[in-house]
Amino acid sequence: MSKQLFNSSEKSNFILNMTEEKYSQLASYGLSLMCFTTAVFAVIPEFIDKLSYSIVSGGLAVSGVICMILALIGIMKKYIDFRNLSLWGFVFMIIWGIISLINSYSVSVSFYGFSGRGEGLLAIIFYAGFFITAMSVRHEKAVNIIINSIIASGLLHSIVGLVQVFTGKLSHYQYASITTKINASSGLAQSPVFLAMVLSLVLTASLVTAVLTDNKKRRIFSIISACLCSFVMMFTYSLMGITGIITALLLSAGAGIFIKKTPKIRLLALFSGILPAIIAVIIVNAGIIGNISSYRLYDGHTIWWADSYMRLSASGNCSPDNLNLSDTVEVYKYLNNKTVDIIKKYSLTGTGEDQLVYPQLYTNGGLDPETADISDIIALNINTFDKVYNEYLYTAGTRGIPSLIALVLILCSVLTAGLRKMKKSPSENTVCTFMMFVCGIIIFFIGCSNITFSPVFWTVSGLLMSSCSEKSNLLLTKKA
Repeated sequence: MSKQLFNSSEKSNFILNMTEEKYSQLASYGLSLMCFTTAVFAVIPEFIDKLSYSIVSGGLAVSGVICMILALIGIMKKYIDFRNLSLWGFVFMIIWGIISLINSYSVSVSFYGFSGRGEGLLAIIFYAGFFITAMSVRHEKAVNIIINSIIASGLLHSIVGLVQVFTGKLSHYQYASITTKINASSGLAQSPVFLAMVLSLVLTASLVTAVLTDNKKRRIFSIISACLCSFVMMFTYSLMGITGIITALLLSAGAGIFIKKTPKIRLLALFSGILPAIIAVIIVNAGIIGNISSYRLYDGHTIWWADSYMRLSASGNCSPDNLNLSDTVEVYKYLNNKTVDIIKKYSLTGTGEDQLVYPQLYTNGGLDPETADISDIIALNINTFDKVYNEYLYTAGTRGIPSLIALVLILCSVLTAGLRKMKKSPSENTVCTFMMFVCGIIIFFIGCSNITFSPVFWTVSGLLMSSCSEKSNLLLTKKA
């Protein structure tokens, strides 16, 4: 007999009567939608120049609200273990985010995020929704759907990336400087580094799946994805792109050799992550792309000049007298050192969400601070920046050291749970989500949270914490 609330109908009490399998199915649809919404919304400002990139945050909001509802249902259905430290770590991070917001330079920016970035407190709340929804999944078939969607989203980014590389269209990264044309890829992630981050997760998922799966169609799908991701990642011309490829290859090889001990012939799938990267370098060295004839990294030029300064006016330009943008190590060292200084000054609550640039401002250039657009003022302040490409430093700088401690607690809790899950039952999906999670915490050292990468990362983290039924494993594979 179905459950009813007071005198209401069975239809109006669908939550009470929802089975674990039905909930998992709905959760997989919601989390699959999440993989595509920010990418789809990013298409709009690419085609309509008058529209701000802040509209991309609308994509996060759509999937965020849906998954917040699903998260609440998961809590109501008691699919969440409230003894879980990672859950309370998220709760603390949100509460401390409110305290940081109150003490920030701009309450509005703290809540919604800087225009075009969208990484305010609201985004963190949505990330918690993705995390809890993924934690509530109870069936392996649903996990399978989500992983396939993550891989498919990587294909979408990669296809757009190919258009950007070979035509220069749909991109803000044709040039690394006024005279250097490189046709860098950013996909629909808004930044080459952000694209490299999300494709690092996708490449890891693709390679692990290609090495482990017994399903022939799924293996072919994963190999195609790996080829495209690896190729496009090299055209981000970033340290993140190279690190992501190497990390994905090592994790996938480890999964196949040490964890699952798959047949050696399966390991040949790893070449789908190696050969396309080599081909990309050859194409650049042949002078086919832009007006360059040798492959090198352009991190400083893309993340500072083309992205923050030219695209969003979220930072000032960089003076060559103070910093050589062509020296990747020098750029990251400069960003890290300056952020450490900011952390020392704002160690408790940080600068406020998405406001790392604010304490660096030293002139208004004659503009009236009361009436002028903040982006116009920021652009006048030479050598200022809005992002440090180290999530651990960025969290401490914008939301304070207590938030950093909460973040580390969450990551350690998920890692511990993942190791236990791997030891108990290293299924294909468990190994895949674990390797994606490890990839994420590694690249956080040279990358920062963003609305394209973070929803996927926190979804994977939640899946690693979920308790899935093994009964549905038979639905996942079909012997090749």
